[in-house]
Amino acid sequence: MSAKRVLLLGGHGKVSLLLTPLLASKSWHVTSVVRDPSQKEDILAAVKYCPEMVDVLVSSLEDVKSTDDAKKVIDQVKPDYVVWSADVPGLNLGAGSGGKGGPSRTQAIDRDSCIHFIQAARGSIAKFLLVSYLGSRRNKAPWWTDQEWVESQEVNTGVLKQYYPSKLAADESLTAAVHWSKGALQGIVLRPGRLTDDEGKGKVSLGKTRARGSISRSDVAAVAAQLLNIEYSGWIDLLEGDEPIADAVRRVCEDEVNCVEGEDFNRMVKDGP
Repeated sequence: MSAKRVLLLGGHGKVSLLLTPLLASKSWHVTSVVRDPSQKEDILAAVKYCPEMVDVLVSSLEDVKSTDDAKKVIDQVKPDYVVWSADVPGLNLGAGSGGKGGPSRTQAIDRDSCIHFIQAARGSIAKFLLVSYLGSRRNKAPWWTDQEWVESQEVNTGVLKQYYPSKLAADESLTAAVHWSKGALQGIVLRPGRLTDDEGKGKVSLGKTRARGSISRSDVAAVAAQLLNIEYSGWIDLLEGDEPIADAVRRVCEDEVNCVEGEDFNRMVKDGP
């Protein structure tokens, strides 16, 4: 695959800081968006062996109030791919607010800003990868047990009650955008379980996983980097497991695994492009 330009939204999040050097090491150019100029040092430290492959753009996602605002960023960077990266759930979030700052801020960033970037990507971006979380769905996954669904809903209506509806709206928006693009836009919703700072194992459970579990941020970044290398659109659940990452990504692609199964796809796309 030829070198790509990647717009990384939420560049100072823990997953983003791990993803950036993986992309730069492939000679891909990364523009990392952060809200605070002081965060630039951390970004460059993550790519100390190839700093020429990374730019840091200081821009608050909370200030993106329209698709036109998002398009200005995309037009400035001119990326091939967009990655919206958030450490989910609830700890050290990257692009999103993770429910911090109250419902209005959560909606402004995790729902509205993200959706504005999705809409702005249509027509000019080849691939949009959105890091979501495992429980972001309206309906019980057909491969989950009833108890797993109950426990997932308890999290969504409890600790993540502010975050859940905003994240779900963004996931569904990307799914609809991909559908109406008629193949012009690939959209990947990567849905990890509870995130840890453990050392990556390089082995995962990818695709139709159980409803609860954990995964290291390092392995999330590694999976994201691999997914950007393949032709794929859909929802992919991710937990720690026993399958090497490259094999797991290849399998998901070849088998056309899509964890959107069980959701009301027609409702997602009913409003048109």
